[in-house]
Amino acid sequence: MPDISEKFVVVTITHHEARVWATGISPGSMPERIYAPTSHNGHHFKSDPKISGRGDSHGVPAYFEEVAKAVAKASGILLLGHGKGKASSMLHFIQFLERKHPDIAKKVVDAVDTRLQEMTEPEILAMARDWFT
Repeated sequence: MPDISEKFVVVTITHHEARVWATGISPGSMPERIYAPTSHNGHHFKSDPKISGRGDSHGVPAYFEEVAKAVAKASGILLLGHGKGKASSMLHFIQFLERKHPDIAKKVVDAVDTRLQEMTEPEILAMARDWFT
C-alpha cells in the first residue's frame, strides 16, 4: 500500500470486502482491496485456521483489523457503506474502531449510507468528490 501519511482516504466497507482509495479520488483511481474471510451460508464466516471456533464473529475482528491497519496513517477517513442496524458493516467497523483504535476512529470525518452494492467504482469516486464540494 502506498504511503498515506497525512492523506485523506475513502473507504467502502461491506461484509465481503473493503476498498481503500489511498492515492486520491480522481477518475480512474484504483483502490486497495481487503477481503473478509470466506463466508458460507451467507451469514457465517468460515473458520480461519489461526482462529479457534466457528461462527459469524470469529473472522470479523481480523478483517476489521486489516482495514484499520490500512487506514491508520491517514489524516481523514470518509466511510461509505450500506445496510441498517446489525446489517451495517460500516457501523460495526466504526464501533470496532471506537473500542480498539480510538485514535483512528477520531479520523473518521463522515460515514455515508448509500446503495453501495449498486454502484460502480467510478460512481463511488464521483460521490466522494461530491462530498468535498
